[in-house]
Parts: sequence; C-alpha cells; structure tokens
Amino acid sequence: MCEDDHAGTGPGRRALFVTGAAAALTLGSVSFASASDRSSPDPRTRTVRGTLPPGSPDFVYVPVEVPSGVREIHVAYTYDRPAVPPGTQGNALDIGLFDERGTALGGRGFRGWSGGARTEFFVRADEATPGYVPGPVRAGVWHIALGPYTVAPQGLSYEITITLTYGEEGRTVRPVYPPERAKGRGRAWYRGDCHLHSVYSDGRYTLAEIAALARAAGLDFINSSEHNTHSAHAHWAKEAGDDLLILLGEEVTTRNGHVVALGTDPGTFVDWRYRARDNRFGRFARQIRRAGGLVVPAHPHATCIGCNWKFGFGEADAVEVWNGAYTPDDEVALADWDGMLVASVRDGRDGHDWIPAMGSSDSHRAPDVIGRPQTVVLADDLTREAIQEGIRAGRSYVAESAKVSLAFTASGGRGEHAGIGERLRVDADTPVTVRLEVTGAPRCTVRFVTDQGVLFTGAPLPVSGEGVVEWRTTASYAAYVRAELRHEAAAGPLPGALAAFTNPIFLGRR
Repeated sequence: MCEDDHAGTGPGRRALFVTGAAAALTLGSVSFASASDRSSPDPRTRTVRGTLPPGSPDFVYVPVEVPSGVREIHVAYTYDRPAVPPGTQGNALDIGLFDERGTALGGRGFRGWSGGARTEFFVRADEATPGYVPGPVRAGVWHIALGPYTVAPQGLSYEITITLTYGEEGRTVRPVYPPERAKGRGRAWYRGDCHLHSVYSDGRYTLAEIAALARAAGLDFINSSEHNTHSAHAHWAKEAGDDLLILLGEEVTTRNGHVVALGTDPGTFVDWRYRARDNRFGRFARQIRRAGGLVVPAHPHATCIGCNWKFGFGEADAVEVWNGAYTPDDEVALADWDGMLVASVRDGRDGHDWIPAMGSSDSHRAPDVIGRPQTVVLADDLTREAIQEGIRAGRSYVAESAKVSLAFTASGGRGEHAGIGERLRVDADTPVTVRLEVTGAPRCTVRFVTDQGVLFTGAPLPVSGEGVVEWRTTASYAAYVRAELRHEAAAGPLPGALAAFTNPIFLGRR
C-alpha cells in the first residue's frame, strides 16, 4: 500500500491512479489556497508523507494544484535509509518536476530533474536550481516526479514539503547558447571529451571548472551531457571561446542503460522514462537525430544499477567503448565492439554498416580526470557539424591523454592509401602495408587487431614513447585492421590497460 498523508489538507489517505501499464503511479493531489485568500500565510506550505513498497513502479507522481499568482515553487524531500542484509539494495529515491503541461512521455511539461543529487530545489521565472528550467509558474496541476530507483525490503518512507511563494513573478531571461564554431585549424585532428557532468546534474564541477580543466587537458571540444536535463545549455556560452567548442546534449539515463545525445540543438530535452521492453527508444533516438545530434550508447557494460545497455545498437551512431579510467568493464565493451565489427564484414556486408567507437571521461568531480580518455577526430574544421561528421564516419581514435598521438594508415602496391575509418580499395591478394606512428606512449605495446583476431604484437616502444610499427597483410587475410596501444601488463596473461586505440581501416574492393 502506498500511503499519502497531506498535512493540513484534511483526510490523510488519498486515492491512487495508475497512469499506464505498471510504469507510473499518480497519487492524490495537494491543493493550496488562492493568492486572494488572505487568511492563509504567505508563503504557504504543505507536507506529503508516504511509503513505497518493494516493486513500486519506476515513477510516482504527486499532483500539486498551483493557483494563480504564484511566484516560486520550492520542494524539499527526505526519505529513510534502513539497514539491509548484505547483497540487498537499500533505498534510493530520485526527484524532479513537471509543470501544468503534464507528465506525458516526450517531456513537454518537463521543468527539471535532480535525480538523487539534491534534497531541495526551486523554480521561478527568473531563476531555478541547477538541473531545473526557469520560467513562469503558471496556474494548473503540476507534478512532483519521484523515481524509486531501489527500494529496501522494508519499503521506502518519504516526506515532501512543498512551499509556494506568492507575488509578482520575475522576468524570464532569453537564453544565450554557445556558438557552433570555434577557431579551428582547417582539416585537422581535434580532441574532445563528450561525456561530462557538472552541478547541473550529479557532478561537483562548475561549468567554469570543466572549461578550465578541458583547456588544461588539451581539448578542442566538449559536450554537455547532464543526466536527464538540458538545463545547463543556457549557461555554457560564457565558457566557450575561439579555443574551445562547446556542444550541447544530455545523458539520457534510463533504467536499462544510458545514451549520450551528442551535439543536439540548444534547448533540446530527451525523455528517459521508458525501458527496453517498452519499445520506445527508437522514437527518442529519432528525436536526437532530428535535433541534429548523435546517438551514443554510454558505458554499455558498466555494472552500476541501470547502467548496462539493453536497447541494442541498431540506432547507434557511435558507441562509448572506453569510459573514464580503463577498467575490466571497458575491456568487455572493447571486445563486444570488436565482435560487432566482425559481424559487419561477414555474410557479404563488407563493413558498410559498422558502428564507430568513442571514449570519454564521464567526469563528475575530483579526482575524475577530464580528458581521460578523449576522442581525437579528423574533421574539416572545429564546428559542431564537422566534428559530428568525423565521429559518425569513424575518422577517430581514442587516447588516454593529449600526450598520445597516432597516425594510422594502410597502403597498397599502386599508391592506394586509406586512413582511420576509411576503406583501402585493393584486390584480395594485393600486399597491404599497415603503418602506425606513435608519440607519447613510453613502454607501450602495439597490437594490430583484425576480424581474425590479434595478428601482430610488437615489442614495447622505447622510453621516449615514440616509434613506427609496420605490418604486411592482404584483404583476403584481414577484412579490417585496427590498432591498440597497451601499457605493460602488471602480471598474468591479460593484456595491459589501453593507452589508445583506433577505429578500423577496412580492406578490399567493396
């Protein structure tokens, strides 16, 4: 039973309304006196208490009847965290807000989401808590959205305090967004980190700190990717500059995996309230593309609750194979991606539908390192469109820092030449020379990986970190080849952690 006790509003228990399948639950509404009722104090507060049982729906909505004349809505909440047996999940309750336009999937009424990062927030016309969108507090039924991420066996007891402040509303400021172009170097290799978090979701970095750390890491571009909110978009402009392109996006954080919307139009919000079994992800992947963005599943094999990617890769423009400091999760993701490459060259498919790989830091707070790893993209210029086109085409490699630089090519006997993400068009038995030039990777080992597995492993590079490695093959022997740079393994048969890896070069006529 889910109890709903509205302090000061009469009867304690309210009716429950199911709003579609078992995905959401709507409680009884909370009402307030109108601004003209001077018998009530200003501001005015109501408190909601309840208990959610194990197996609660993903979202529980608390309707709030907001009268006219309200200047600000403020919400604070707490919930219990009882001890649980080892191996059992405790309580975790996320929170957000939808305005009078409703909670329908698509997010037209979306006004903000803080997940579990904050215990209170406010919204008014001229300002809002980070994670929330400022704008008028119009009369109508608003909804506080609760997300019981995990519920302990004892249940989850919560208390929500809602405060309305009446008065003349402030002026809503027209948002200013960062430019879609920075001062580039023409067609060149540009370094970026496309998965970052700030105080606008569950990070601790300010936007200014992220921009400063990105510049210090040698980055040319970054992508704003807050969890389930676009509220940071309107605050990035002053951090951009000729030396730093700032793309706008979101980390769409569902219960069945996360996807980075990379470089969407300013102000684009992408809903996250669905699971793989709902068959709705395709709708929102198409929305990301209509908004000019790329669809990039993030950390697909991460082990955190809800992080493992369950939607398949049919809608992906790229996949985040390396996330933050290199871990066994990334090794699994790399192997899984390589398996997708193999599938793309068998049965006559010839690699035409392959999915490029990326790497990003997923930084939230110190000591997370912004720019570890970073995606290095060959683009025609430092613009949103050019960077996205390079990523989509797979003309990129991933490096642990700006110290590591790669030049990876394949050439045939008649002057044919191809680079990362391209196809070397040669006959099946034409000798092919694969060449990797490396700087900034002391004592790292070069491996060439193909659809037949690892076919070449070089000696460790010198302590200078520089070297050139060549290998000869044919298209009949290797349908593609990609390069890995690995640190020396600490012990045992497992390969060392990655220092860098490239997207593939495909070999063959078709």
